[in-house]
Amino acid sequence: MKGSNLGEFQEVVLLSILILDDEAYGLKIQKELSTRLKRTLSRGALHTALSRLEEKGFITSHTGGATAERGGRRKRYYTLTNTGKESLKQARELREEMWSLVPKLSLS
Repeated sequence: MKGSNLGEFQEVVLLSILILDDEAYGLKIQKELSTRLKRTLSRGALHTALSRLEEKGFITSHTGGATAERGGRRKRYYTLTNTGKESLKQARELREEMWSLVPKLSLS
């Protein structure tokens, strides 16, 4: 497994895959992220992140069946591995721990 660090963008990609569940494929993930992040997201940036997450062992992918609506092309679906879920859990715990240590100051 290559590196176990989880970057912020990788974290939101993993969360999007969890949100989309059985419908987690490239275009749907891209739309989910664009909506949540309120910015345009390039297909290249997403596919780079997905490739890196797969190299790290955080996700697996498989191709679905070909469909006429896609001109016979198949969709690649993504699923979190147990390693990916554990990495997300650790990232959340670290953020919550650090936020709990911030003095009671107004952040606005």
